Amino acid sequence: MGTSILAAPPRGSDLKPVVGAPGLPYIGNTVQVMRNPFGVARKRYAQFGPVSWGWLLGQRIVTVQGPEAAEVVLVNRDKAFSNGPAWSYFIGPFFNRGIMLLDFEEHLHHRRIMQQAFTQARLRSYMEAMAPGIGKGLDAWRPGGGFKVYDHLKQLTLDLATDVFMGVELERAEADRVNGAFIDAVRAGTAYVRFPVPGLRWHKGLRARKELEAFFRAHLPAKRRDGGDDLFAALCQAETDDGHRFTDDDVVNHMIFALMAAHDTTTITLTTMAYYLAKYPEWQERVREESSALGKPVLEFDDLAELKSIDLVMKEATRLLAPVPALPRRVVKDTSILGYHIPAGTTVVVPALTNHHMRQWWPDPERFDPERFADDRREDKVHKYAWAPFGGGAHKCIGMHFAGMQVKSILHQFVQRYRWRVPARYEWPLDTTSLPSPKDGLPVKLELIS
Repeated sequence: MGTSILAAPPRGSDLKPVVGAPGLPYIGNTVQVMRNPFGVARKRYAQFGPVSWGWLLGQRIVTVQGPEAAEVVLVNRDKAFSNGPAWSYFIGPFFNRGIMLLDFEEHLHHRRIMQQAFTQARLRSYMEAMAPGIGKGLDAWRPGGGFKVYDHLKQLTLDLATDVFMGVELERAEADRVNGAFIDAVRAGTAYVRFPVPGLRWHKGLRARKELEAFFRAHLPAKRRDGGDDLFAALCQAETDDGHRFTDDDVVNHMIFALMAAHDTTTITLTTMAYYLAKYPEWQERVREESSALGKPVLEFDDLAELKSIDLVMKEATRLLAPVPALPRRVVKDTSILGYHIPAGTTVVVPALTNHHMRQWWPDPERFDPERFADDRREDKVHKYAWAPFGGGAHKCIGMHFAGMQVKSILHQFVQRYRWRVPARYEWPLDTTSLPSPKDGLPVKLELIS
């Protein structure tokens, strides 16, 4: 099919219509976008500019490329863009009423309560609690060839999430079951067949949601009663100045969403960092020397700002591979983006994954160059939404400081225990059909530092 417009602008308006190449109805451009998001994005931008439309996963989707368009959508000054209906289409049945799926006053109400779980005092306690688990998890790794970094980091971050966020110890079989449920719930969001056919993604996701609900409800009474230093207890105890607290349903919904966000996105970030540190050993040594210079096997909260090289690598890693590749919104009233008419009912997507690779905003965007974030360069300052791995506006990730703290804590211990490398010409095969991850698990040669 050729090009067509999404909808005609109102009569007398000077707005432009959104043009696109819709492809086949329902299927549209889904397969191409999932298999080659970078190539499709470049082609779309060259053909249609920053705002275009197409069919994706059964919906008419307007994709807005570049930081200027991202700012309009994420800042949402005229409250035209809604999170809940957009995210619910993709993950609503599996992450029902998570903080990212709420909107406007209700979202701010829940966010105010949840912020009590991310105070500096709470972050300090989480960091102290996770340190032994990081050491135990890393010590269990077995050096050698073919060591799959992604698989091991995913297991480690899940163990930390269940330990630090829940404050409970799980038997290996139960931990594996919970991990499997989270994987099924996340992958269900990009299912082609979006109804429960046994054995397919959507059905597995619905079953996973039931398992996760039962898991948290079983532990909730003890958390209400006994409290603790973990996130689960914090959500049970959190209260605003005017006395508002979460219901049991609220706590379960937020815990399911928070554990997914905490261990999936952190795993992707750490794996991306490990990949580039394996390909660029000079950066790996720089990070290692900086951690060793602290003279502490375990990172402390007041040391976080000292790990400047890890910070640069982390920012570049999230630029090169945004852990949350796309940010959808539903348009609740007629609006405009960069002079284009966007009618109510449209789903708009900010593609963070590909926006971070736009040559118009990033010099040599495919190159791993952490120094682009250094104080004397700050290429990200070209626009405040040029680099937006945590989103922006009212829905900016509430756990972003926890995520940075966890990444630094893990990598600090990782680099002091091990070196790792990949063959000179190795390029990881990325799976971008859901949250991005290496198809091969990122196999490396892992060596113990004596």
